Amino acid sequence: MIITRNEIRAGAYYDSVVLMQLQRALADLPGVIDAGVVMATPANCELLEASGLPADRDAGSDDLLIVVKAEDESSAEAALGQVDELLIRRRSSQVQAFRPRSLEAAVKQLPGADWVLISVPGRYAASVSKEALRLGKHVFLFSDNVSVADELALKNEGREKGLLVMGPDCGTAIINGVGLGFANRVRRGSIGIVGASGTGMQAISSVIHNLGEGVSQAIGTGGRDLKRAIGAITTRQGLTLLANDPDTKVIVLVSKPPEKGVAAELLTMAAACGKPMVVDFIGYSPPARKMGSLHFASSLKDAAQLAVSLLAVTDKATADGPPAGIEGGGGFLRGLFSGGTLAYEAMLGLQAFLQPLYSNVPITEEQLLNDPLKSREHTVLDLGEDVFTQGRLHPMMDNDLRLRRMAQEAADMNVSLIMLDIVLGEGAHPDPASEIGPAVEEALDRARKAGSSLEFAVIVIGSDEDAQQLDAQIERMAEAGAIVFQDTVEAVNYARMKLAPAAVLADQLVEAGSFQGELSAINVGLETFYDSLVAQGASAVQVEWRPPAGGNEKLLALLEQMRS
Repeated sequence: MIITRNEIRAGAYYDSVVLMQLQRALADLPGVIDAGVVMATPANCELLEASGLPADRDAGSDDLLIVVKAEDESSAEAALGQVDELLIRRRSSQVQAFRPRSLEAAVKQLPGADWVLISVPGRYAASVSKEALRLGKHVFLFSDNVSVADELALKNEGREKGLLVMGPDCGTAIINGVGLGFANRVRRGSIGIVGASGTGMQAISSVIHNLGEGVSQAIGTGGRDLKRAIGAITTRQGLTLLANDPDTKVIVLVSKPPEKGVAAELLTMAAACGKPMVVDFIGYSPPARKMGSLHFASSLKDAAQLAVSLLAVTDKATADGPPAGIEGGGGFLRGLFSGGTLAYEAMLGLQAFLQPLYSNVPITEEQLLNDPLKSREHTVLDLGEDVFTQGRLHPMMDNDLRLRRMAQEAADMNVSLIMLDIVLGEGAHPDPASEIGPAVEEALDRARKAGSSLEFAVIVIGSDEDAQQLDAQIERMAEAGAIVFQDTVEAVNYARMKLAPAAVLADQLVEAGSFQGELSAINVGLETFYDSLVAQGASAVQVEWRPPAGGNEKLLALLEQMRS
Protein backbone atom coordinates (compact mmCIF):
# COMPACT_ATOMS: atom_id res chain seq x y z
CA MET A 1 0.00 0.00 0.00
CA ILE A 2 1.48 3.36 -1.10
CA ILE A 3 1.75 5.87 1.74
CA THR A 4 2.81 9.52 1.97
CA ARG A 5 4.38 11.07 5.06
CA ASN A 6 5.18 14.75 5.83
CA GLU A 7 7.68 16.14 8.29
CA ILE A 8 7.81 19.83 9.23
CA ARG A 9 10.92 21.38 10.77
CA ALA A 10 9.96 24.82 12.00
CA GLY A 11 12.42 27.59 11.17
CA ALA A 12 14.98 25.17 9.75
CA TYR A 13 16.62 26.94 6.80
CA TYR A 14 18.81 25.27 4.17
CA ASP A 15 19.88 26.61 0.82
CA SER A 16 18.26 25.26 -2.32
CA VAL A 17 21.26 23.16 -3.37
CA VAL A 18 21.27 21.29 -0.06
CA LEU A 19 17.50 20.75 -0.35
CA MET A 20 17.88 19.41 -3.90
CA GLN A 21 20.62 17.01 -2.80
CA LEU A 22 18.55 15.82 0.18
CA GLN A 23 15.53 15.27 -2.05
CA ARG A 24 17.53 13.14 -4.48
CA ALA A 25 19.12 11.16 -1.66
CA LEU A 26 15.71 10.39 -0.11
CA ALA A 27 14.28 9.35 -3.47
CA ASP A 28 17.13 6.85 -3.92
CA LEU A 29 16.43 5.04 -0.62
CA PRO A 30 14.92 1.53 -0.68
CA GLY A 31 11.12 1.49 -0.84
CA VAL A 32 10.85 5.25 -1.61
CA ILE A 33 8.84 6.10 -4.75
CA ASP A 34 9.29 9.87 -4.69
CA ALA A 35 10.34 12.66 -2.34
CA GLY A 36 10.06 16.41 -2.04
CA VAL A 37 12.16 18.73 0.14
CA VAL A 38 11.34 22.46 0.06
CA MET A 39 10.97 25.56 2.14
CA ALA A 40 7.19 25.52 2.63
CA THR A 41 6.18 28.62 0.71
CA PRO A 42 2.66 28.49 -0.80
CA ALA A 43 4.15 28.24 -4.29
CA ASN A 44 6.41 25.33 -3.33
CA CYS A 45 3.51 23.50 -1.67
CA GLU A 46 1.40 23.90 -4.81
CA LEU A 47 4.23 22.50 -6.94
CA LEU A 48 4.58 19.50 -4.64
CA GLU A 49 0.85 18.76 -4.82
CA ALA A 50 0.87 19.15 -8.60
CA SER A 51 3.56 16.45 -8.77
CA GLY A 52 1.55 14.05 -6.60
CA LEU A 53 3.13 14.81 -3.23
CA PRO A 54 0.42 16.16 -0.86
CA ALA A 55 1.91 18.88 1.35
CA ASP A 56 1.04 19.67 4.95
CA ARG A 57 -0.46 23.16 4.73
CA ASP A 58 0.24 23.79 8.43
CA ALA A 59 3.85 24.50 7.48
CA GLY A 60 4.94 28.14 7.28
CA SER A 61 7.03 29.76 4.57
CA ASP A 62 10.18 29.56 6.70
CA ASP A 63 9.65 25.93 7.72
CA LEU A 64 11.42 23.02 6.08
CA LEU A 65 8.87 20.59 4.60
CA ILE A 66 9.90 17.02 3.78
CA VAL A 67 7.44 14.79 1.89
CA VAL A 68 8.13 11.11 1.27
CA LYS A 69 5.98 8.79 -0.87
CA ALA A 70 6.89 5.17 -0.16
CA GLU A 71 5.72 1.62 -0.87
CA ASP A 72 4.78 1.10 2.79
CA GLU A 73 4.79 2.69 6.22
CA SER A 74 8.14 1.24 7.31
CA SER A 75 9.96 2.55 4.20
CA ALA A 76 8.53 6.03 4.73
CA GLU A 77 9.50 6.10 8.41
CA ALA A 78 12.97 4.73 7.66
CA ALA A 79 13.53 7.44 5.05
CA LEU A 80 12.47 10.24 7.39
CA GLY A 81 14.72 8.76 10.08
CA GLN A 82 17.78 9.25 7.85
CA VAL A 83 17.21 12.96 7.10
CA ASP A 84 19.69 14.25 9.69
CA GLU A 85 22.44 11.90 8.56
CA LEU A 86 21.88 12.83 4.90
CA LEU A 87 21.99 16.55 5.73
CA ILE A 88 25.33 16.16 7.50
CA ARG A 89 26.76 14.33 4.48
CA ARG A 90 25.69 17.13 2.16
CA ARG A 91 27.31 20.02 3.91
CA SER A 92 30.00 21.96 2.07
CA SER A 93 32.93 19.89 0.85
CA GLN A 94 35.31 22.59 2.15
CA VAL A 95 36.26 22.44 5.83
CA GLN A 96 35.60 25.58 7.86
CA ALA A 97 36.30 25.21 11.56
CA PHE A 98 33.87 27.91 12.63
CA ARG A 99 30.93 29.36 10.76
CA PRO A 100 29.85 32.81 11.92
CA ARG A 101 26.10 33.29 12.21
CA SER A 102 26.05 36.91 11.10
CA LEU A 103 27.65 39.01 8.40
CA GLU A 104 29.18 41.30 10.99
CA ALA A 105 30.84 38.34 12.71
CA ALA A 106 32.10 37.09 9.35
CA VAL A 107 33.74 40.46 8.66
CA LYS A 108 35.55 40.22 11.98
CA GLN A 109 36.72 36.73 11.04
CA LEU A 110 37.89 37.83 7.57
CA PRO A 111 38.48 41.60 7.86
CA GLY A 112 40.24 41.82 4.50
CA ALA A 113 37.16 40.67 2.58
CA ASP A 114 35.98 43.26 0.05
CA TRP A 115 33.12 41.18 -1.36
CA VAL A 116 29.92 39.61 -0.08
CA LEU A 117 28.14 36.99 -2.18
CA ILE A 118 24.43 36.82 -1.36
CA SER A 119 22.09 34.02 -2.46
CA VAL A 120 19.47 33.93 0.27
CA PRO A 121 15.70 33.97 -0.50
CA GLY A 122 14.61 37.19 -2.19
CA ARG A 123 12.52 38.48 0.70
CA TYR A 124 15.69 38.70 2.84
CA ALA A 125 18.23 39.55 0.14
CA ALA A 126 17.80 43.33 0.24
CA SER A 127 18.31 43.43 4.00
CA VAL A 128 21.50 41.33 3.81
CA SER A 129 22.78 43.48 0.93
CA LYS A 130 22.13 46.66 2.87
CA GLU A 131 24.10 45.24 5.79
CA ALA A 132 27.00 44.41 3.44
CA LEU A 133 27.03 47.98 2.12
CA ARG A 134 26.92 49.34 5.65
CA LEU A 135 30.05 47.30 6.35
CA GLY A 136 31.74 48.77 3.25
CA LYS A 137 31.61 45.67 1.03
CA HIS A 138 30.89 45.20 -2.66
CA VAL A 139 27.85 42.99 -3.27
CA PHE A 140 27.39 40.09 -5.67
CA LEU A 141 23.62 39.61 -5.37
CA PHE A 142 22.63 36.29 -6.91
CA SER A 143 19.17 36.29 -5.30
CA ASP A 144 16.14 37.12 -7.41
CA ASN A 145 12.65 38.28 -6.34
CA VAL A 146 14.07 41.56 -5.07
CA SER A 147 11.80 44.54 -5.75
CA VAL A 148 12.76 47.27 -8.20
CA ALA A 149 12.50 49.82 -5.37
CA ASP A 150 14.95 47.83 -3.22
CA GLU A 151 17.33 47.37 -6.17
CA LEU A 152 17.35 51.09 -6.90
CA ALA A 153 17.89 51.98 -3.24
CA LEU A 154 20.76 49.50 -2.90
CA LYS A 155 22.49 50.65 -6.07
CA ASN A 156 22.16 54.32 -5.19
CA GLU A 157 23.63 53.63 -1.76
CA GLY A 158 26.43 51.61 -3.34
CA ARG A 159 27.20 54.39 -5.82
CA GLU A 160 27.37 56.97 -3.02
CA LYS A 161 29.86 54.77 -1.17
CA GLY A 162 31.93 53.80 -4.21
CA LEU A 163 30.71 50.20 -3.97
CA LEU A 164 29.31 47.88 -6.63
CA VAL A 165 25.97 46.13 -6.30
CA MET A 166 26.03 43.43 -8.95
CA GLY A 167 22.45 42.20 -9.20
CA PRO A 168 19.90 41.21 -8.09
CA ASP A 169 19.67 38.12 -10.26
CA CYS A 170 23.35 38.46 -11.15
CA GLY A 171 24.64 35.04 -12.14
CA THR A 172 28.19 35.71 -13.33
CA ALA A 173 31.25 37.81 -12.55
CA ILE A 174 35.03 37.40 -12.67
CA ILE A 175 36.90 39.53 -10.16
CA ASN A 176 40.69 39.45 -9.83
CA GLY A 177 40.77 36.16 -11.74
CA VAL A 178 38.18 34.44 -9.54
CA GLY A 179 34.80 33.45 -10.94
CA LEU A 180 31.71 34.34 -8.90
CA GLY A 181 28.49 32.42 -9.40
CA PHE A 182 28.24 30.64 -12.75
CA ALA A 183 31.59 31.66 -14.23
CA ASN A 184 34.09 29.82 -16.39
CA ARG A 185 37.74 29.49 -15.46
CA VAL A 186 39.60 31.76 -17.86
CA ARG A 187 43.06 33.28 -17.82
CA ARG A 188 43.62 36.86 -16.78
CA GLY A 189 44.28 39.35 -19.54
CA SER A 190 43.50 42.77 -20.95
CA ILE A 191 39.83 42.50 -21.95
CA GLY A 192 37.24 43.79 -19.50
CA ILE A 193 33.56 42.84 -19.68
CA VAL A 194 30.45 44.54 -18.33
CA GLY A 195 27.28 42.53 -18.80
CA ALA A 196 23.61 42.31 -17.95
CA SER A 197 23.65 38.81 -19.42
CA GLY A 198 25.31 36.12 -17.31
CA THR A 199 25.42 33.40 -19.94
CA GLY A 200 26.45 36.02 -22.50
CA MET A 201 29.44 36.91 -20.33
CA GLN A 202 30.28 33.23 -20.00
CA ALA A 203 30.17 32.72 -23.76
CA ILE A 204 32.33 35.78 -24.48
CA SER A 205 34.91 35.09 -21.76
CA SER A 206 35.23 31.46 -22.86
CA VAL A 207 35.86 32.40 -26.50
CA ILE A 208 38.38 35.06 -25.42
CA HIS A 209 40.20 32.39 -23.41
CA ASN A 210 40.08 29.85 -26.24
CA LEU A 211 41.56 32.45 -28.61
CA GLY A 212 44.55 32.79 -26.31
CA GLU A 213 43.68 36.06 -24.57
CA GLY A 214 42.27 36.76 -21.11
CA VAL A 215 39.86 38.76 -18.97
CA SER A 216 40.90 41.57 -16.63
CA GLN A 217 37.55 41.90 -14.84
CA ALA A 218 34.02 40.78 -15.76
CA ILE A 219 31.36 42.80 -13.98
CA GLY A 220 27.81 41.49 -13.89
CA THR A 221 24.99 43.96 -13.38
CA GLY A 222 21.76 41.97 -13.06
CA GLY A 223 19.13 41.77 -15.78
CA ARG A 224 17.14 44.87 -14.75
CA ASP A 225 20.07 47.27 -14.55
CA LEU A 226 19.49 48.61 -18.07
CA LYS A 227 15.81 49.31 -17.48
CA ARG A 228 14.87 52.97 -17.22
CA ALA A 229 13.73 52.46 -13.61
CA ILE A 230 17.29 51.59 -12.57
CA GLY A 231 19.15 53.69 -15.13
CA ALA A 232 22.16 51.38 -15.64
CA ILE A 233 23.78 52.38 -12.34
CA THR A 234 26.01 49.31 -12.07
CA THR A 235 26.78 49.30 -15.79
CA ARG A 236 27.99 52.90 -15.57
CA GLN A 237 30.12 52.08 -12.54
CA GLY A 238 31.58 49.07 -14.35
CA LEU A 239 32.42 51.04 -17.49
CA THR A 240 34.06 53.77 -15.41
CA LEU A 241 36.06 51.22 -13.46
CA LEU A 242 37.36 49.52 -16.60
CA ALA A 243 38.01 52.84 -18.34
CA ASN A 244 40.32 53.78 -15.44
CA ASP A 245 41.89 50.33 -15.07
CA PRO A 246 45.43 50.30 -16.53
CA ASP A 247 45.24 46.52 -17.02
CA THR A 248 42.15 46.77 -19.26
CA LYS A 249 42.90 47.65 -22.88
CA VAL A 250 39.59 46.72 -24.54
CA ILE A 251 36.08 46.70 -23.06
CA VAL A 252 33.09 44.53 -24.03
CA LEU A 253 29.55 45.62 -23.15
CA VAL A 254 26.92 42.90 -23.49
CA SER A 255 23.23 42.70 -22.61
CA LYS A 256 19.79 42.13 -23.98
CA PRO A 257 18.53 45.35 -25.63
CA PRO A 258 18.43 48.20 -23.09
CA GLU A 259 15.50 50.58 -23.06
CA LYS A 260 16.03 53.19 -25.77
CA GLY A 261 16.85 56.19 -23.63
CA VAL A 262 19.24 54.11 -21.53
CA ALA A 263 20.90 52.71 -24.67
CA ALA A 264 21.59 56.22 -26.00
CA GLU A 265 23.09 57.36 -22.70
CA LEU A 266 25.22 54.23 -22.35
CA LEU A 267 26.59 54.40 -25.89
CA THR A 268 27.50 58.05 -25.36
CA MET A 269 29.30 57.11 -22.16
CA ALA A 270 30.96 54.12 -23.83
CA ALA A 271 32.25 56.30 -26.64
CA ALA A 272 33.78 58.66 -24.07
CA CYS A 273 35.64 55.95 -22.15
CA GLY A 274 38.83 56.49 -24.14
CA LYS A 275 39.28 52.79 -24.91
CA PRO A 276 38.06 50.64 -27.79
CA MET A 277 34.67 49.20 -26.90
CA VAL A 278 32.82 46.22 -28.34
CA VAL A 279 29.04 46.50 -27.93
CA ASP A 280 26.71 43.51 -28.20
CA PHE A 281 23.16 44.51 -27.37
CA ILE A 282 21.57 41.20 -28.31
CA GLY A 283 18.69 41.75 -30.74
CA TYR A 284 19.50 45.45 -31.14
CA SER A 285 19.92 47.06 -34.58
CA PRO A 286 23.36 48.71 -34.44
CA PRO A 287 23.89 52.08 -36.11
CA ALA A 288 26.96 50.79 -37.95
CA ARG A 289 29.67 48.17 -37.72
CA LYS A 290 32.05 50.79 -36.29
CA MET A 291 31.49 54.30 -35.00
CA GLY A 292 34.51 56.04 -33.53
CA SER A 293 35.93 53.79 -30.81
CA LEU A 294 32.71 51.74 -30.69
CA HIS A 295 32.56 48.40 -32.52
CA PHE A 296 29.17 46.70 -32.80
CA ALA A 297 29.08 42.89 -32.69
CA SER A 298 26.57 40.64 -34.43
CA SER A 299 26.86 37.74 -31.96
CA LEU A 300 28.52 36.71 -28.71
CA LYS A 301 31.30 34.93 -30.58
CA ASP A 302 31.77 37.95 -32.82
CA ALA A 303 32.04 40.18 -29.75
CA ALA A 304 34.84 38.04 -28.34
CA GLN A 305 36.66 37.88 -31.66
CA LEU A 306 36.38 41.64 -32.15
CA ALA A 307 37.75 42.28 -28.66
CA VAL A 308 40.73 40.00 -29.26
CA SER A 309 41.47 41.57 -32.65
CA LEU A 310 41.33 45.07 -31.16
CA LEU A 311 44.10 44.25 -28.68
CA ALA A 312 46.54 44.25 -31.59
CA VAL A 313 45.57 47.79 -32.57
CA THR A 314 44.72 49.25 -29.17
CA ASP A 315 46.70 52.45 -29.63
CA LYS A 316 45.10 53.24 -32.99
CA ALA A 317 41.59 52.36 -31.80
CA THR A 318 41.94 54.46 -28.69
CA ALA A 319 43.04 57.43 -30.76
CA ASP A 320 39.65 57.58 -32.52
CA GLY A 321 38.28 60.60 -30.69
CA PRO A 322 36.64 63.88 -31.62
CA PRO A 323 38.63 66.14 -33.92
CA ALA A 324 40.18 69.23 -32.37
CA GLY A 325 37.66 71.96 -31.70
CA ILE A 326 34.59 69.75 -31.22
CA GLU A 327 32.82 70.25 -27.92
CA GLY A 328 29.97 67.83 -27.40
CA GLY A 329 26.76 68.14 -25.52
CA GLY A 330 24.75 71.06 -26.84
CA GLY A 331 21.87 71.92 -29.13
CA PHE A 332 19.57 70.03 -31.46
CA LEU A 333 20.04 68.38 -34.84
CA ARG A 334 17.81 68.95 -37.86
CA GLY A 335 18.25 66.56 -40.78
CA LEU A 336 16.89 67.69 -44.16
CA PHE A 337 17.19 64.81 -46.62
CA SER A 338 16.12 64.49 -50.24
CA GLY A 339 16.60 60.71 -50.14
CA GLY A 340 14.40 58.52 -47.95
CA THR A 341 16.98 55.76 -47.59
CA LEU A 342 19.67 58.18 -46.45
CA ALA A 343 17.23 59.70 -43.96
CA TYR A 344 16.45 56.21 -42.61
CA GLU A 345 20.14 55.32 -42.34
CA ALA A 346 20.79 58.55 -40.48
CA MET A 347 17.86 57.81 -38.15
CA LEU A 348 19.23 54.35 -37.44
CA GLY A 349 22.56 55.78 -36.37
CA LEU A 350 21.33 58.86 -34.57
CA GLN A 351 18.75 57.07 -32.44
CA ALA A 352 21.59 55.19 -30.75
CA PHE A 353 22.88 58.45 -29.26
CA LEU A 354 20.30 61.24 -29.49
CA GLN A 355 17.04 61.21 -27.56
CA PRO A 356 14.33 62.23 -28.15
CA LEU A 357 14.49 61.88 -31.95
CA TYR A 358 11.56 62.59 -34.29
CA SER A 359 10.89 62.07 -37.97
CA ASN A 360 8.24 61.86 -40.67
CA VAL A 361 9.84 58.48 -41.53
CA PRO A 362 10.16 57.06 -37.99
CA ILE A 363 11.72 53.73 -37.13
CA THR A 364 9.58 53.37 -33.99
CA GLU A 365 6.12 54.72 -33.15
CA GLU A 366 7.33 57.14 -30.50
CA GLN A 367 9.58 58.84 -33.07
CA LEU A 368 6.68 59.98 -35.26
CA LEU A 369 6.70 63.74 -35.88
CA ASN A 370 3.05 64.76 -35.72
CA ASP A 371 3.50 67.93 -37.77
CA PRO A 372 6.17 67.55 -40.51
CA LEU A 373 6.10 71.31 -41.04
CA LYS A 374 7.37 71.95 -37.52
CA SER A 375 10.49 70.32 -36.08
CA ARG A 376 10.98 69.48 -32.40
CA GLU A 377 14.09 68.51 -30.43
CA HIS A 378 16.22 66.31 -32.72
CA THR A 379 14.36 65.92 -36.03
CA VAL A 380 15.19 64.12 -39.30
CA LEU A 381 12.99 64.79 -42.34
CA ASP A 382 12.60 63.03 -45.66
CA LEU A 383 11.61 65.99 -47.85
CA GLY A 384 10.74 63.62 -50.65
CA GLU A 385 7.64 62.39 -48.81
CA ASP A 386 4.21 63.13 -50.32
CA VAL A 387 3.35 65.95 -47.91
CA PHE A 388 6.29 67.95 -49.28
CA THR A 389 6.17 67.03 -52.98
CA GLN A 390 2.54 67.72 -53.83
CA GLY A 391 2.53 70.34 -56.60
CA ARG A 392 6.33 70.67 -56.68
CA LEU A 393 9.37 68.83 -58.03
CA HIS A 394 11.27 66.25 -55.97
CA PRO A 395 13.94 67.92 -53.76
CA MET A 396 16.69 66.16 -55.71
CA MET A 397 15.63 68.32 -58.65
CA ASP A 398 14.38 71.48 -56.95
CA ASN A 399 16.16 72.96 -53.91
CA ASP A 400 13.54 75.63 -53.14
CA LEU A 401 11.71 73.77 -50.37
CA ARG A 402 14.90 72.67 -48.68
CA LEU A 403 16.40 76.16 -48.83
CA ARG A 404 13.31 77.56 -47.12
CA ARG A 405 13.40 74.87 -44.44
CA MET A 406 17.15 75.42 -43.91
CA ALA A 407 16.51 79.10 -43.19
CA GLN A 408 13.70 78.17 -40.79
CA GLU A 409 15.84 75.67 -38.86
CA ALA A 410 18.92 77.95 -38.82
CA ALA A 411 16.88 80.71 -37.22
CA ASP A 412 16.25 78.47 -34.18
CA MET A 413 18.96 79.32 -31.65
CA ASN A 414 18.59 75.84 -30.12
CA VAL A 415 19.77 74.16 -33.33
CA SER A 416 23.50 73.37 -33.42
CA LEU A 417 23.77 71.11 -36.46
CA ILE A 418 21.86 70.91 -39.73
CA MET A 419 22.53 67.71 -41.68
CA LEU A 420 21.57 67.37 -45.34
CA ASP A 421 22.39 65.30 -48.38
CA ILE A 422 23.36 66.33 -51.91
CA VAL A 423 22.69 63.46 -54.30
CA LEU A 424 24.23 63.78 -57.75
CA GLY A 425 23.54 61.80 -60.88
CA GLU A 426 21.16 61.54 -63.81
CA GLY A 427 17.96 63.55 -63.41
CA ALA A 428 19.22 65.40 -60.33
CA HIS A 429 19.76 69.17 -60.11
CA PRO A 430 22.58 70.15 -62.52
CA ASP A 431 24.53 72.08 -59.87
CA PRO A 432 23.00 71.78 -56.38
CA ALA A 433 25.98 73.32 -54.58
CA SER A 434 25.52 76.54 -56.54
CA GLU A 435 22.22 77.08 -54.67
CA ILE A 436 22.80 75.28 -51.40
CA GLY A 437 26.31 76.70 -50.86
CA PRO A 438 25.26 80.37 -50.71
CA ALA A 439 22.34 79.46 -48.41
CA VAL A 440 24.76 77.74 -46.04
CA GLU A 441 27.10 80.74 -46.09
CA GLU A 442 24.25 83.11 -45.31
CA ALA A 443 22.91 80.93 -42.47
CA LEU A 444 26.36 80.58 -40.88
CA ASP A 445 26.99 84.32 -41.13
CA ARG A 446 23.71 85.08 -39.37
CA ALA A 447 24.40 82.45 -36.73
CA ARG A 448 27.83 83.91 -35.94
CA LYS A 449 26.39 87.38 -35.55
CA ALA A 450 23.72 85.99 -33.21
CA GLY A 451 26.32 84.12 -31.14
CA SER A 452 25.18 80.68 -32.28
CA SER A 453 27.50 77.67 -32.78
CA LEU A 454 25.51 76.40 -35.77
CA GLU A 455 27.23 74.00 -38.17
CA PHE A 456 26.24 72.21 -41.38
CA ALA A 457 27.11 68.57 -42.10
CA VAL A 458 26.64 67.78 -45.80
CA ILE A 459 26.69 64.25 -47.24
CA VAL A 460 27.59 64.31 -50.92
CA ILE A 461 26.66 61.17 -52.88
CA GLY A 462 27.97 60.69 -56.41
CA SER A 463 30.76 59.46 -58.66
CA ASP A 464 33.61 61.21 -60.44
CA GLU A 465 31.81 60.66 -63.77
CA ASP A 466 28.59 62.43 -62.81
CA ALA A 467 27.81 65.56 -64.83
CA GLN A 468 27.65 67.67 -61.67
CA GLN A 469 31.39 67.01 -61.02
CA LEU A 470 31.70 65.38 -57.58
CA ASP A 471 34.95 67.13 -56.58
CA ALA A 472 33.59 70.53 -57.55
CA GLN A 473 30.43 69.99 -55.47
CA ILE A 474 32.47 68.95 -52.44
CA GLU A 475 34.83 71.89 -52.83
CA ARG A 476 31.98 74.41 -53.17
CA MET A 477 30.24 73.15 -50.01
CA ALA A 478 33.49 73.18 -48.05
CA GLU A 479 34.14 76.75 -49.18
CA ALA A 480 30.67 77.66 -47.91
CA GLY A 481 31.71 76.48 -44.44
CA ALA A 482 30.01 73.09 -44.40
CA ILE A 483 31.69 69.95 -43.05
CA VAL A 484 31.51 67.53 -45.96
CA PHE A 485 31.16 63.74 -45.79
CA GLN A 486 30.68 61.07 -48.44
CA ASP A 487 29.15 58.55 -46.07
CA THR A 488 26.11 58.74 -43.77
CA VAL A 489 27.83 56.86 -40.95
CA GLU A 490 30.69 59.36 -40.87
CA ALA A 491 28.22 62.24 -40.69
CA VAL A 492 26.27 60.51 -37.91
CA ASN A 493 29.48 59.91 -35.98
CA TYR A 494 30.29 63.62 -36.25
CA ALA A 495 26.81 64.47 -35.00
CA ARG A 496 27.34 62.10 -32.06
CA MET A 497 30.57 63.81 -31.05
CA LYS A 498 29.09 67.28 -31.40
CA LEU A 499 25.62 66.80 -29.94
CA ALA A 500 25.54 63.81 -27.61
CA PRO A 501 25.56 64.91 -23.95
CA ALA A 502 29.01 64.84 -22.44
CA ALA A 503 29.53 61.66 -20.41
CA VAL A 504 30.05 62.20 -16.69
CA LEU A 505 32.29 59.59 -15.08
CA ALA A 506 33.33 61.22 -11.82
CA ASP A 507 30.18 60.31 -9.87
CA GLN A 508 30.45 56.67 -10.93
CA LEU A 509 33.86 55.99 -9.38
CA VAL A 510 34.42 52.67 -7.62
CA GLU A 511 37.16 52.04 -5.10
CA ALA A 512 39.90 50.45 -7.24
CA GLY A 513 41.70 48.69 -4.39
CA SER A 514 39.15 45.87 -4.37
CA PHE A 515 40.21 44.98 -7.92
CA GLN A 516 43.84 44.39 -7.11
CA GLY A 517 45.56 41.44 -5.50
CA GLU A 518 43.84 38.27 -4.34
CA LEU A 519 40.08 38.03 -3.92
CA SER A 520 38.72 37.73 -0.40
CA ALA A 521 34.97 37.21 0.07
CA ILE A 522 32.17 36.30 2.44
CA ASN A 523 29.44 33.99 1.21
CA VAL A 524 25.89 34.18 2.52
CA GLY A 525 23.67 31.50 1.04
CA LEU A 526 24.50 28.74 -1.46
CA GLU A 527 27.40 26.72 -0.10
CA THR A 528 28.44 25.70 -3.61
CA PHE A 529 29.57 29.30 -4.18
CA TYR A 530 31.78 29.06 -1.10
CA ASP A 531 33.22 25.77 -2.35
CA SER A 532 33.96 27.40 -5.71
CA LEU A 533 35.73 30.38 -4.12
CA VAL A 534 38.00 28.17 -2.03
CA ALA A 535 38.71 25.85 -4.96
CA GLN A 536 39.88 28.84 -6.99
CA GLY A 537 42.31 29.92 -4.27
CA ALA A 538 40.28 32.79 -2.82
CA SER A 539 40.04 33.49 0.89
CA ALA A 540 36.44 32.93 1.95
CA VAL A 541 34.11 32.55 4.92
CA GLN A 542 30.72 30.84 4.81
CA VAL A 543 28.05 32.42 7.00
CA GLU A 544 25.69 30.06 8.81
CA TRP A 545 22.73 32.18 7.77
CA ARG A 546 19.20 31.70 9.05
CA PRO A 547 16.13 33.89 8.43
CA PRO A 548 16.09 36.63 11.09
CA ALA A 549 13.35 36.43 13.71
CA GLY A 550 12.55 32.95 12.42
CA GLY A 551 10.93 34.58 9.40
CA ASN A 552 8.22 36.19 11.54
CA GLU A 553 7.02 39.23 9.55
CA LYS A 554 6.07 41.35 12.59
CA LEU A 555 9.35 40.70 14.35
CA LEU A 556 11.24 41.38 11.12
CA ALA A 557 9.55 44.75 10.75
CA LEU A 558 10.34 45.59 14.37
CA LEU A 559 14.01 44.64 13.90
CA GLU A 560 14.22 46.80 10.77
CA GLN A 561 12.77 49.77 12.67
CA MET A 562 15.31 49.27 15.43
CA ARG A 563 18.17 49.19 12.88
CA SER A 564 16.89 52.36 11.24
